[in-house]
Amino acid sequence: MLKYFFLSYAFVAAIVVAAFGTRGSKSELPPVEVFADMDHQAKVKFQVKSDFFADGHAARKPIKNTVPMGFQVPEKPASIQPTPQHYGFTNGLDYYNTGKIGDYYGDGMPEGLKVDKSLIERGERQYNIYCAVCHAPSGNGKGITSKYGILAAFNFHQVGNLDPSNAGAYRADGAIFDVITNGKGLMGSYGANLSVHDRWAIVAYIRTLQIAAKEGKVTIQ
Repeated sequence: MLKYFFLSYAFVAAIVVAAFGTRGSKSELPPVEVFADMDHQAKVKFQVKSDFFADGHAARKPIKNTVPMGFQVPEKPASIQPTPQHYGFTNGLDYYNTGKIGDYYGDGMPEGLKVDKSLIERGERQYNIYCAVCHAPSGNGKGITSKYGILAAFNFHQVGNLDPSNAGAYRADGAIFDVITNGKGLMGSYGANLSVHDRWAIVAYIRTLQIAAKEGKVTIQ
């Protein structure tokens, strides 16, 4: 029996050496990769030609006769409103930029931010892009990720203006804004993905989802 064991061992070793080669050996064949470890990515590397576009460049040149202006069309032209608008990614210390008043989260929309149909629609669009996958379109926290073994996300139907007496679950507007900006727990930061204006738009839309759930106008799945 021992004889057959050594023969089998030598046979397996020969197969391994034949398949993978010895240490330091060279081959023109591509290596055998059990786990690719993201070695091959569909990305553009510096100083490397791109075959995607006809001119060989991966970056696109700006459209002629245009200038960049941010994420949204300004409400007023710069000629009559020289003060910069609050649409960018700022590091201000006021309530609009932090969601905080002193050491506490503020509640309510910042002064000067008009909560109208346009803001709600903007919030709905951005929520469905960035938030619905985890928090669900209805806001009940049972997004598509919960169906794949990932813990259910925060349920907005249990917080906010629906039950302000529940201090353990209540989330002020500024607190939701802060979580969007900096992340919390398993949720990452979206401060680099969403402008300050869009974060407040999402907060406003979340409040509409809560009101709709309270009035039974949304289906909780």
